[in-house]
Amino acid sequence: MVLDLVVIGTAITLGPLHNSAFILLLCSRRGTRKGLAFLLSWLANLIAVIAVVVLLTGGQPPSRHSAPSTAAVAAKLAIGLILVLYGAHRRRRPPRPHGPPRWTARIDSASWISAAALAWLLQPWGLVGAGAATAIEADLSSAGDWIALTGYCLLATLSLIVMEMYAVWAPAAAEARLNTLRAWLGRHQEQLIVTLSLLAGLWLTAASIYELVA
Repeated sequence: MVLDLVVIGTAITLGPLHNSAFILLLCSRRGTRKGLAFLLSWLANLIAVIAVVVLLTGGQPPSRHSAPSTAAVAAKLAIGLILVLYGAHRRRRPPRPHGPPRWTARIDSASWISAAALAWLLQPWGLVGAGAATAIEADLSSAGDWIALTGYCLLATLSLIVMEMYAVWAPAAAEARLNTLRAWLGRHQEQLIVTLSLLAGLWLTAASIYELVA
């Protein structure tokens, strides 16, 4: 479970779409406040999904190869295959170039509520679902599993936490460097999406097949 959560959390935190949007928020008027709203909403979504899973399982993992356990592994396998197919499709047929989303033109006037809603919209729900299917294995009587789930939520939010802290502590330097990072993400967005989709998808597919046959 721990290794799966590390892979999923890393794939989530490195996603170029939400990181680019977050940089736009940070560099806008009252950016650190809007960035904080985005960050807290992002983290709250992750925690809420894990909390639902824990409530459903009662904090006790289902028996290996039982119906709930098999269904969770099958869900991870399906998500892994979808990610692989999606990455392969985008690699063969990248989307046509298009301008920035319309909401970017209204970023300065955006409220903290809009920033929080944007975090919900940009969350990679396929990977979040894979994290939820993995969290079914958590045994909350074990301190190690508590640490693993907490670490997963923080890892999946790590890029946002680092950028928010940087913008608070060194706003002038942060704006210049974060804009440079956003430009780089824009140039390499397609390669990053394809790479993350394929790597995370292949890992989830292989790990799920192993769990089903072992």
